[in-house]
Amino acid sequence: MESGFTTAAYVVSAILFILSLGGLSGQESAKRAVWYGIVGMALAVAATLVGPGSGLWLLSILLIVGGGIIGYQLATKVQMTQMPELVAAMHSLVGLAAVFVGLIAHIELNRVLGMDAATRDGLTGFAGLLAHKSGVEVNILRVELFLGVFIGAVTFTGSVVAYGKLSGRVDSAATKLPGGHMLNAGAAALSLICLIWYFNTGGFFPLFVMTLAGLFIGYHLIMGIGGADMPVVVSMLNSYSGWAAAAIGFSLGNDLLIVVGALVGSSGAILSYIMCKAMNRSFISVILGGFGGAVGPQMAVEGEQVAIDGDGVATALNEADSVILIPGYGMAVAQAQTAVAELVRKLRAQGKDVRFAIHPVAGRLPGHMNVLLAEAKVPYDIVMEMDEINDDFPETDVAIVIGSNDIVNPAAQDDPNSPIAGMPVLECWKAKQVFVSKRGQGTGYSGIENPLFFKENTRMFYGDAKASLDALLPKID
Repeated sequence: MESGFTTAAYVVSAILFILSLGGLSGQESAKRAVWYGIVGMALAVAATLVGPGSGLWLLSILLIVGGGIIGYQLATKVQMTQMPELVAAMHSLVGLAAVFVGLIAHIELNRVLGMDAATRDGLTGFAGLLAHKSGVEVNILRVELFLGVFIGAVTFTGSVVAYGKLSGRVDSAATKLPGGHMLNAGAAALSLICLIWYFNTGGFFPLFVMTLAGLFIGYHLIMGIGGADMPVVVSMLNSYSGWAAAAIGFSLGNDLLIVVGALVGSSGAILSYIMCKAMNRSFISVILGGFGGAVGPQMAVEGEQVAIDGDGVATALNEADSVILIPGYGMAVAQAQTAVAELVRKLRAQGKDVRFAIHPVAGRLPGHMNVLLAEAKVPYDIVMEMDEINDDFPETDVAIVIGSNDIVNPAAQDDPNSPIAGMPVLECWKAKQVFVSKRGQGTGYSGIENPLFFKENTRMFYGDAKASLDALLPKID
């Protein structure tokens, strides 16, 4: 009876997770999709607590309550600018959980295999599941838990490094130890040897050595990826965490964990592919190297950055008929989305054509800008993707860049030696006038100089984005 209820609940939860994932593809359905996910997870947890092998009720409830309190505190205190590193931190916990579960499964497997047949027959729960496995099934289980621990170890340290880079605690530049890719290849080869060793002996030592190798690969792999590729890294680590969960699901015989892990793993991999395609980058080259540096001398940037004050920007906006705004991470840092939304409202009230241009990798998390604009109540129908709006810049009177850098960098098209050469960018420099809201003359997160700031039709609107826009708003007729 317990098994039947748990299986049925898992099926319903899986359907809810699929509906949730599908609903997140549209801004209008996203809120409903989130509730599907919440209900599905609550049902899955409840079914697991009362299902086969349940026990240790007090400890389970204490851990759930403790985790819920921590999650609530994070959800209420973390700013939108901190969401990318929060996601990376959550991925690290999934990877660490996969490592612990895999190691415990190994210990339990050896304990059960050491019992006599009579003792095994009386076992229940996970131990009972192990007791009835044949020799072939035991070998398959060893491969499953080995892969779960390996992927989990890579995900854990990789996510910790990604968190450090996103939060500014670790240098965002691509950094490799002497030996570069050979170290990663050597660690991967060592892990393969350990797999064969573990498969034949079932000993703890090869599993331990592989865990260390996996931890190193995760660390060194992500350290070697530059800041411009971090959005791809976040989605890639999301995929890794899903595959780690699926592998552990096979080890534990948990169908829902397998399904959810496969959903997360495949969706993260697809998202990473889409983002790499949008950046005209090879997924393999991103993972193995990232934007590590130029392949030759970069094109010299000529000219000077010309500043403009709020009165000049206001005059241009009041005279313009069409305006395109390009938000970036700087808008999120300044928490300027509400001021941006108010500017849009005032401009549209004058009958002007106002739209947003969103680059696929704007910000440091997929969909980062869309979430910020939705939070500020910006109408969905004026938020356009890069492919939808890029051809409209030549007919646009004013383009306003708010805290963006690499995604509007013409060097991607003009300089074959640029680290971002070939990356599709928003061609805002083709607009009649371009205003760039920026704190100072820095080069941005990836450390690449932007020739846009030196073009004749570009003016630099220096200052904190929110403060600048707040001062600008009263001057809009």
